[in-house]
Amino acid sequence: MSEQINMQELVAFIANKTKAAPASIEQVLKVEQDFINNAPEDTNGEVSIDSDELVDYILSRPGIKLDEPTVEGILEAEMDYLMDKGIAGYED
Repeated sequence: MSEQINMQELVAFIANKTKAAPASIEQVLKVEQDFINNAPEDTNGEVSIDSDELVDYILSRPGIKLDEPTVEGILEAEMDYLMDKGIAGYED
């Protein structure tokens, strides 16, 4: 995510939608960023993320004490935020 994202605003947006604790949201977002940073790029320099793989990766990290529906909700709310801001979108 090369665009500048207001993390406080993002965490507040996700917390409002999911009712998850801000500390848990920040933890999920950090692990997600690690996953994305280590994902291979395609020939166009873009990274394609499989959401199931991402959720499994997050849940497998030490210190993550959330259930799968909560992690999925956090990631969906993050995507809603990024799409609202015109930063990200889904590929078909």
